[in-house]
Amino acid sequence: MTLTPPTPSAGPHTALQGLRVLDLATLFAGPLAATMLGDFGAEVVKVEHPERPDPARGHGPAKDGIGLWWKLLGRNKRAITLDLSSPGGRDTLLRLAATADVIIENFRPGTLEKWGLGWAELSDANPRLVLTRVTGFGQFGPYSHRPGFGTLAEAMSGFASITGEPHGPPTLPPFGLADSIAALATSFAVLTALAARTATGRGQVVDMAIIEPILTVLGPQPLWYDQLGYVQPRTGNRSRNNAPRNTYRTSDGGWVAVSTSAQSVAERVMRLVGRPELIDEPWFASGTGRAQHTEELDEAVGTWIAHRTREEVMTAFEKAEAAVAPVYDIRDVMDDPQYRALETVTEVPDPELGPLRMQNVLFRLSETPGAIRWAGRPHGADTDEVLGELGLTPADITALRARGAL
Repeated sequence: MTLTPPTPSAGPHTALQGLRVLDLATLFAGPLAATMLGDFGAEVVKVEHPERPDPARGHGPAKDGIGLWWKLLGRNKRAITLDLSSPGGRDTLLRLAATADVIIENFRPGTLEKWGLGWAELSDANPRLVLTRVTGFGQFGPYSHRPGFGTLAEAMSGFASITGEPHGPPTLPPFGLADSIAALATSFAVLTALAARTATGRGQVVDMAIIEPILTVLGPQPLWYDQLGYVQPRTGNRSRNNAPRNTYRTSDGGWVAVSTSAQSVAERVMRLVGRPELIDEPWFASGTGRAQHTEELDEAVGTWIAHRTREEVMTAFEKAEAAVAPVYDIRDVMDDPQYRALETVTEVPDPELGPLRMQNVLFRLSETPGAIRWAGRPHGADTDEVLGELGLTPADITALRARGAL
C-alpha cells in the first residue's frame, strides 16, 4: 500500500504553527504531550528505532494487524526511523535538532549523554532548543535510574492508597492515568519554556517526573498530613468532604452519580427526595458536617432513586437543578447528545483502516482552533521525505540505511 505523505503545514490559522517538535519518546506520557502540541498546529516528527518501534503500536486491540491506540497517539505526526546509538543516527539527530524548537525524550537519565546527544551537544547544535525529559522519577535522586511507568506513579503518589472500597485493596486505574496527567503537565511545561525563550533567546531543559503531576492533582493531602497528621483513607465512592456523593442504582438497572459539593445543590437534592427536614439540621450546613452523616443521606437519596428509572431520575434532577449524571460506558459516550454537540468524538479519514472515530482535540479556540490532520502513520513512513528536507540526497539516505542508522 502506498500512503501519500502528509503535509507538515497545519494551515493558516493554528496556534502553534511554525513550532517543530521531535518526539523521541515511547509509550504514553511523552508521546501524548507531543500529540497535544501537534493537535494545535506544531509540526511533530516521531523518531523511532528502525527495529524497535514505539511499543504503543502494539498496545491494546488491533484491526488487520494495525494497533488502534497508535492511530490516536500517533496522529498529526510524521514518522521516521533513526538509531540514535549509531554514529550516523547521532549525526542525523543533531541535524534535525538544529531545525527544531522542542525535543521530547523519555530515555533513562544518562542515555542520551552516552550516545553523545546530551544537553551540551544538543544546545550547541541549537541554543534555542527546549529539551524535554520525561521519566518516571526525574533526572536525579536515588530512584532516577529505575525504570518508571505510570503504574508506579499511581502507587507511589498515594492515588492507589485512597482508591477502592474501605475494606478492599488499594486500586489502580485500568488506563494510563498518571501518564496522561504527566502529558498534560509536559505540554504546559514546554509552552512555558518557549514563552521564557521569547524573553531570553535561549532554550532550556524541562525535567518532568511522572510521579509528580499526579500528586498535584490529588489535592491538599501533604498539607493535611503536615498540619494535622491526617492520612486520607479509602472511602469508595463516598467523600470525606461532602455528602451525599455516591453512585446509586435505578429501578431499571442503570446507575447515576450524584454530587453535592455546593450547599445549594445539597439542599435541592434533599427537597427532591422528600427529606427537606434534614436541611434544618445544624450539621447539614457544611460539606464536612454532611459527610459525618453519610449513611443517613445515602439511604435517603438511594431509596428515592431505586424506585425510579434512570430517565425519570435524570428528568427530576434536571428540573430541580440538582447535579446528576448517568454512569456511562463507551457506548453511551458515543451516543450522548452533549458529546455530539461538542464534537468530542470526531471522524478522521485513514488510508489504512478507513474512517476512524477518536477523541477530538482537547479544547476549542475561537480564532486558532486545533485539528486532527491525519491518524497515526506506519513505522518509518516519512523517513525519506523528512531527511530529504534536511538536504540529504537519496544516496545519503541509502547509505545511512545500509549502515543500520535508519
